[in-house]
Amino acid sequence: MQDPSGELTITGVVQREAWLQRAMPPAEQLGQDLWSLPVPIPDNPLRYVSVYAFGTGEGLVLIDAGWGAEESWRALRAGLESIGAAMADVRGVLVTHMHFDHVGLAGRVRQASGAWIAMHPADQAVFARSDYRSAERAVAVEAEFLRGLGASPAEATAAVGTAEQWEKFTTIALPDRLLTDGELADVPGWKLRAVHTPGHTPGHLCFVDERSRRLFSGDHVLPRITPNISVQRGAPPDPLGDYLDSLARTRDLDVDEVLPAHEWRFRGLPGRVDAITAHHERRLTELLDAIRRGPGSTPWQLAGELTWSRPWDQYSGQMRIFAVTETAAHAHLLERRGLVTASRTRPPAYTARAA
Repeated sequence: MQDPSGELTITGVVQREAWLQRAMPPAEQLGQDLWSLPVPIPDNPLRYVSVYAFGTGEGLVLIDAGWGAEESWRALRAGLESIGAAMADVRGVLVTHMHFDHVGLAGRVRQASGAWIAMHPADQAVFARSDYRSAERAVAVEAEFLRGLGASPAEATAAVGTAEQWEKFTTIALPDRLLTDGELADVPGWKLRAVHTPGHTPGHLCFVDERSRRLFSGDHVLPRITPNISVQRGAPPDPLGDYLDSLARTRDLDVDEVLPAHEWRFRGLPGRVDAITAHHERRLTELLDAIRRGPGSTPWQLAGELTWSRPWDQYSGQMRIFAVTETAAHAHLLERRGLVTASRTRPPAYTARAA
């Protein structure tokens, strides 16, 4: 099925039809010993994450595990049962990146089956920090971080929320194993190679199965939307630059099909990479224009001057945080390109350079 944009061919036709019907897609067998298992993300517009299950002859290895909620756990168990397996059959979980919809259930899978958990060292290092292991500490540090982007104390407190709301994120399981760029994952019968693609998170991993020429892209390349690329506390300072470099690196991989964590499977990786790259260039231009109109503005102020999928006054909480931190990531890249200057005050204030 050809996408209306003409940039890619949809191979996950059942997934897309379910999306259009606002329904959960079914579990699908994608090849011998390979399945896609949808796991819901409660109260989230992304709806579900696709967990990929590999048969190895010694059990199953999963790419990602799903959001850490009871509803998601029941769906993952049901998905395994639908392919004739059980949670006890899982011997490993390969985590594409540190976000809760991908790693939230990994610890529970390990408790139920003894499975190992593997991720990139850069994401493991974030998880291991004290401000990620204590809810009270996380709330305080995150609010301070937002004030550093221009939020008032009241705005920062309202956006971050409470320690109770953060508690679930501080119990995410730390990995047993680390995977770096170019390493083969421990998936017997497959040749699944890790590709480090920083940007969405510092340690985001894609996986290429060199035998079937499939790219398991996590959130790095999605067919319809672009992943959030944001500055993060304690993370590398130029995530958008890292992301665009990662896109360029993956554009010409020798793969036939892309299997993302969200939405639907597709062919046409180079065209989709080009479209995402062009989107960010347009976004950079829009932000530069906003800085020219309002020299000395902070990221918190600039975010409200940009075009979003809904009116700015409807953004609050985590959605507003994502918007502001994504705006900051674009501002950092404009600075790196020499198009704006940033004051070294706190928060930084951006001014366009003279042409």
